[in-house]
Amino acid sequence: MTATTQQQQNQSSSRLIPVPEWNQHHSWPPQGGLRHLIFNEKTNGFASAFKRVGRRVLIDEAAFFACVDKQNQGGV
Repeated sequence: MTATTQQQQNQSSSRLIPVPEWNQHHSWPPQGGLRHLIFNEKTNGFASAFKRVGRRVLIDEAAFFACVDKQNQGGV
C-alpha cells in the first residue's frame, strides 16, 4: 500500500459533520451542548474535534469520540 493510498483511507474514515446536522447522525450531545463544547474548546480538551471553514464549524466525528474517550479515561 502506498503512502498516498494510506492517507486517502485515513481521510475517508473520518467524517466531517456540520453542527446543525450532528443530531441526524448522533443523538448525543444535543446541538446546544455541542455549541457549549465549541465555545469552550480551548479549555475542555475538544479543540482537535472541531474544524473551521470560514464561519462554518465542522465536527471531525472520529476526533470527537476520541476526545470523549480521553475524557473518560481520567474518571475511572
